[in-house]
Amino acid sequence: MSKFKHDLLLRLIKLVDAVLMTIPFALCWYLYYSDRTASPFDEKSNLIVVLLFLVLFIIFGRIYDAFMMSIQRISEIVYAQFLAVAVSDLIIYVVICLLSKGLTNLLPGMAALVGQIILAFLWAYLAHHGYYATFPAKRTAIIYDVRRGFEKLIGKYGLDGKYDVVLTLCAEDCLKDLSVLDGIETVFASGIHSHDRNIILKYCIEHSINMFVIPRIGDVIMSGARHMHMFHLPMLTVSRYMASPEYLLAKRIIDTIVSALGLIVLSPILLVTAIAIKATDHGPVFYKQVRLTKNGREFNIFKFRSMCVDAEKDGVARLSTGDKDDRITPVGRIIRACRIDELPQLINILKGDLSIVGPRPERPEIAAQYCEEMPEFNLRLQAKAGLTGYAQVYGKYNTTPYDKLVMDLMYIAHPSIIVDFKIMFATVKILFLPESTEGVAEGQATTMTENEVTVAAEKKSENDDDVAV
Repeated sequence: MSKFKHDLLLRLIKLVDAVLMTIPFALCWYLYYSDRTASPFDEKSNLIVVLLFLVLFIIFGRIYDAFMMSIQRISEIVYAQFLAVAVSDLIIYVVICLLSKGLTNLLPGMAALVGQIILAFLWAYLAHHGYYATFPAKRTAIIYDVRRGFEKLIGKYGLDGKYDVVLTLCAEDCLKDLSVLDGIETVFASGIHSHDRNIILKYCIEHSINMFVIPRIGDVIMSGARHMHMFHLPMLTVSRYMASPEYLLAKRIIDTIVSALGLIVLSPILLVTAIAIKATDHGPVFYKQVRLTKNGREFNIFKFRSMCVDAEKDGVARLSTGDKDDRITPVGRIIRACRIDELPQLINILKGDLSIVGPRPERPEIAAQYCEEMPEFNLRLQAKAGLTGYAQVYGKYNTTPYDKLVMDLMYIAHPSIIVDFKIMFATVKILFLPESTEGVAEGQATTMTENEVTVAAEKKSENDDDVAV
């Protein structure tokens, strides 16, 4: 099957899903809500409301990766579908309440949500199994340099049914004879020098081979380059954090509004948490910690205290070693699991120390350790630090500091309010996924030691990169 037909079929399958999710809502709207608004809707207006839900579901489905039947497990697809329909239903419910000039009965909407979840499971199951039954696994090659073992990830994430790894080769051997890629449909380039990678890339493009590249820091910086013409020549211009004044102003307004509303809406949770912490060991409710934000400026970040008062009495900065860390209090375990300990950072956002979206602020001592192996780590300080960020949404607890740095630089390279909103909504997806918790997994404190050789190798190869990325 040609790539065009393959992509067209996938789009049709995704459209079927969007229509299926819309059917329960449409029934709920036509049978109950449409006649109970302040101004009953005509047929045209009813259709607009249904189409609005369809558009919302498609938007949030893309944000939560709800349509990725080929690369996600069924459980992951259903979870993403649930989030997409739940957020879409919630938005429509708010609109209905505004039209009705008051709170309306939520039960019909909940019944529609149950129907949507059932249909989501059926679609996910059929689409996932149907995809692998229809499309045979692609003949795949892994070309590596400093990053080895990528083929293990394919099996770990259950993608061996999509990618059949028939060739694993170091870049040096591949460059000696590029014809070894003949008959290959997909290539994964893992940690290859940009000069060598570009040679392989050109060969793949010429021979219609799909190629996935793990970007390097230089690649990410260049991805934010602005295209222009000078001296009758094509040019790419790159500078330090090219965010426009309009973007920064809009971002600050959004930060102020969202943090203020968040503090008001969440005030009952904040109060109960404060009382629980104080009643447990009579220590301070909040924990202040020095962090770094834009241009290396230090500020005190606020968190609910989740550890004993003298957790770092020796003055040495340490990352948590996970649930078995005996420094964590009983209340601390609960608020960490629910991410409640992070909520006081809304105060930092309101003050202007933090943004809602940006690279997570690091402690000066930990940042200094990272910079010993990765001087580029300071490039994260081009933008204001954030409560959530690209690395928090798309990384995991065991994602290496180097890869988290690359993710943060990907965000910095493309400043956009749309991207900010996407990350904000995507953050909801990780709230109930324990593997995404920042720095709480056992062994996290030794990340730098375990990855020292890899990072050093990548750092060296980064310095050797060809400038024509």
